[in-house]
Amino acid sequence: MSDTPHGYHGRYLHVDLSTQRSVVRELPADVLQQHIGGSGLGTWLLQQHTPHEIDPLTPDSPLLFVFSPLIGSPLTTSAKFAVMAKSPLTQRINDSLSSSHFAIAGKKTGHDAIVITGHADSPACLIIEPESVRFESADDVWGLSSQQAANQIRIRLGKQFHIASIGPAGEHLVRYATISNDGRHAGRGGLGAVMGSKNLKAVAVTGDRLTTYAHSDELIAYSKDLSRKSFGPATAKYRELGTVSNLLTFNRLGTLPTRNFQQSEFAEAERLAPETMSVTHDRTRASCAACTIGCEHIFHVSPGDKGVRMEYENLFALGPLCGISHPDTVLCASALCDELGLDTISAGGTIAFAMECAERGLIDAPDLRFGNGDALLQTLHLLAHREGLGDLLAEGSRLASQQIGQGSEDFAPHVKGLELPGYEPRTLQTMALGFAVGTRGADHNRSGAYQVDFSDKVDRLLATPGDVTLAIETENEAALMDSLILCKFLRGVFDDRLAAMAEMLHLVTGWDIDVAELQETATRIVNAKKDYNIRQGWTPDEDTLPKRFLTQAIPNGESAGAALTEETLKRQIEAYNLARGWTPDGYIFDHESAS
Repeated sequence: MSDTPHGYHGRYLHVDLSTQRSVVRELPADVLQQHIGGSGLGTWLLQQHTPHEIDPLTPDSPLLFVFSPLIGSPLTTSAKFAVMAKSPLTQRINDSLSSSHFAIAGKKTGHDAIVITGHADSPACLIIEPESVRFESADDVWGLSSQQAANQIRIRLGKQFHIASIGPAGEHLVRYATISNDGRHAGRGGLGAVMGSKNLKAVAVTGDRLTTYAHSDELIAYSKDLSRKSFGPATAKYRELGTVSNLLTFNRLGTLPTRNFQQSEFAEAERLAPETMSVTHDRTRASCAACTIGCEHIFHVSPGDKGVRMEYENLFALGPLCGISHPDTVLCASALCDELGLDTISAGGTIAFAMECAERGLIDAPDLRFGNGDALLQTLHLLAHREGLGDLLAEGSRLASQQIGQGSEDFAPHVKGLELPGYEPRTLQTMALGFAVGTRGADHNRSGAYQVDFSDKVDRLLATPGDVTLAIETENEAALMDSLILCKFLRGVFDDRLAAMAEMLHLVTGWDIDVAELQETATRIVNAKKDYNIRQGWTPDEDTLPKRFLTQAIPNGESAGAALTEETLKRQIEAYNLARGWTPDGYIFDHESAS
């Protein structure tokens, strides 16, 4: 297409599993410039393919794999793609990002996105090449882990293919099942369940279609300089110890969620610290595809095993949140989540919620207690296969609490159904706002408001209306980085983040884009996500936190007495909505006339 910008193919592939037909559709240049790629372009495509309210686990629900103009370029951390759908866990928009060679191979098929609808009659593998879309049976790999399935499919198809697949949790429609690729995962919010509901075990991609760059020589020079900076002091902490290094810092500050957010410090945190585990366990380091930061840390339970990729979030969710302090148990639980295809945050959050319910006598589960590692591992198996109590917990903490009742809704750790990550909102009150208003639910990647709390710009224990603008800035920045798509660890590398993003887009696409236009683009993307949610049934009462966080102060430790009231949060949310240019209750238009 003659008017297609550099960095793009200018088209996307729509595959219907029910009819086993596919069609290539045009992506207009103005749409690409207004939404970029990744989460931005994916939101636009979801709007086009979801004209009415849908059930995310039905055939007409679209599942998207979306690329960006930077994929395939020499820019560090640019080998990322977005997976998007309506979440079966939240019933709202879900955009998950993953770094892997699947991103590069997927874009080389000659498409800027792949949209999948319909339902296969039997377990299927979708195979996409530049001039070919075909289907093969997945009967022989159904029931296997995502990695086992991918390995067998690659042996059959050839090593040039890269594969995204689901594990048993996706097959059993666990509402927080993931999609795995190259040993990494996309799918907070249950995108693996969406894929499983389509009887789709795997998507295999390969290709040779390259895009051009507007200013190739300058892009190469810029990329070399960025790679050099990305290996400097701004990322040294993550390179040396990984994100798990956050554990002791958060514990020292009294903001480490413990025992289902009943405390904000974990007395045995030292046992799980990377400094400790690096002495007791073999550790290796690796990097994502096309990344020079190298923050990936793999710990080994026993000599010669393949190891477990550890990050702060799975360490927190399967450790302190469940009262577990034994490193081997946490490592085994994390490895089990990888094998079964479970999001570690939602799995840990839902099990921690169940542990509190069991200790209160609200459910009959005698062994499910905080600190019981064997019970944690057993429960992961049960919920991935929807057996016994696991069938209830596979629904996530919100739906489980609605069935359990008896006041359990007050301490189910979610926003809009998405379990909270490892940030205590009573001690990080700008982040509390980010959780409450997030279109995806409680998420630390779509709102970087914790950056504000850890700065000297606010009092993290005392929310004020002035904090709102800072929270919006982090949300806009995340929307842009998730659309380009770039790793958020690059934030510390740039002197002026928006200016750097504008420069990268210019070098790749040739667009004469400035910071003001990027800010408009970020606002457009955030508004589009909110519009999607409104059309899927969003109401203002969803923008809140569980009652525990609004009625109970932190009981002890460094943050003892820290509290967040419902009135304070409401004031913050109204100020946020008005600052966004929305109505005070959060609609982006007059909802009385919307119908």
